[in-house]
Amino acid sequence: MKKISIMVPCYNEEENVIPISEALIDMFAKDLPQYDYEILFIDNDSTDTTRVKLRQICEKNHKIKAIFNAKNFGQFNSPYYGILQTEGDCTIPVCADFQDPIELIPELVAKWEEGYKIVCAVKTKSKENPIMYFLRACYYKLIKKMSSVEQIEQFTGFGLYDKSFVKVLRDLKDPIPFIRGIVGELGFKRTEIEYTQPQRRAGKTHNNFYTLYDAAMLSFTSYTKIGLRLATFVGAISCFASVVIAIVYFIRRMRIDNAWTYAIAVGTVSEFIILIVGSLALNAKINIVFMIIGIIIGAVAAYICKIVFFSVDYKRTEFVQYEDDEYYYYVKAVPKISLVNENVKVKQINARKTRKTSDLSDIRRAADKNAATLEADDDDITFYDK
Repeated sequence: MKKISIMVPCYNEEENVIPISEALIDMFAKDLPQYDYEILFIDNDSTDTTRVKLRQICEKNHKIKAIFNAKNFGQFNSPYYGILQTEGDCTIPVCADFQDPIELIPELVAKWEEGYKIVCAVKTKSKENPIMYFLRACYYKLIKKMSSVEQIEQFTGFGLYDKSFVKVLRDLKDPIPFIRGIVGELGFKRTEIEYTQPQRRAGKTHNNFYTLYDAAMLSFTSYTKIGLRLATFVGAISCFASVVIAIVYFIRRMRIDNAWTYAIAVGTVSEFIILIVGSLALNAKINIVFMIIGIIIGAVAAYICKIVFFSVDYKRTEFVQYEDDEYYYYVKAVPKISLVNENVKVKQINARKTRKTSDLSDIRRAADKNAATLEADDDDITFYDK
C-alpha cells in the first residue's frame, strides 16, 4: 500500500489545527481509502495554545506526528524542513488555515499516479484581498521575465512531490531554500492543476509587507542575475559619483581664480578615467563613442550652470585692506558679470567725499551760497498759533 504524507506548517493556528486534522482524516477515509497516510505538523514556535492542541491530536491518532521548533526559523526554512522529515511515497504540503483546499488532494494524487513526479496547484483566482492578488500577479510576471530559471506563476508551494524529488531536496543542503524556484530548476516531470484560493477559515494571517518582501527578495537574489547586476551597477555608480563630487568640491573650495572652470575640467577627466577603469574591472562592454558624448554633454551642462549661477569677472578683481583694533583684514572682491546692462545703483559705505579747494575765494563763495540757502529756508517757515 502506498503511503501519502501530508505536511502542515503552522504558527499560532490554535483555531485551525484540530479542524484541519479532522478534515484530512475524513478525506482519506472517503476519497483515498486505498492509501496509507501520515500527517506531520511542524510548529514554528507558536506563542498561543497550538502546541497543546497538537499534543492532544497526536495522542488520539498514531498517524499524526508533530515537530516543535526550538525557535521561529522563518516562513521558508520551517516548511522546507518539514518536507524533508516525511516518510511517504509522496508529500503534500498543506496550509493549516484551509487556504490550500484539501478537496484538491485526490486530483493531485490522480495526476501523480499518471507518472508525474511533481503536481503544482496554481491559483487562478483568490477570495482574499484583490489588491494583494494583483500585486502577486505583477510580481510573478516580473520574476518570470527576469529569471534564468523557469518560474511558475501563482504557485505558492501547494502541490504533490514524489519521494524521488524529496530525496534530492535532502541532498541539496540549501541554507536558504526557496521551494518554488527549486521545483522549476530541477526539471522533474510535472503538471499543473488550477484552483480558486478560498478565504482563511479562522485566525489572522501572518503574511504582511515584510514577509512578502522577504519572499520577493529571496526569489530575486536566488534566481535572477538582474538583481545582482543592478545592485553592483548602482553601487559602482554611487561610488563613482561620490569620487567625482568630492574632487569637484575640493577644487571648487580652493582659493584660486576660475575654480569652477578647473573643477569642471578635472571632474570631466575623472569621470572618463573612472568609467574606463570600472568597465575593465567589471568586464562590462561600454560604447566609447556614446560614453564620450555623454561626458561632453555633462561638461557643457555644468559650464552652463556655472555661467547662470556663478558668473564673475576675475579681470576686475579688487583687493581691499582694512583693520580694527585687533586684526588686519585682506579681502578679495570679485565682481559679478551682468548679462543685461542696466542702471546699477552702487552703495557707498564710506564717508561722503568733499571737494578739495585750494583757493580761498572758492571757499568764501561756497560759504555765502550756503548762508543764502539757509535764509531762504527761514523765509519759507510759517508759525501757526493755536
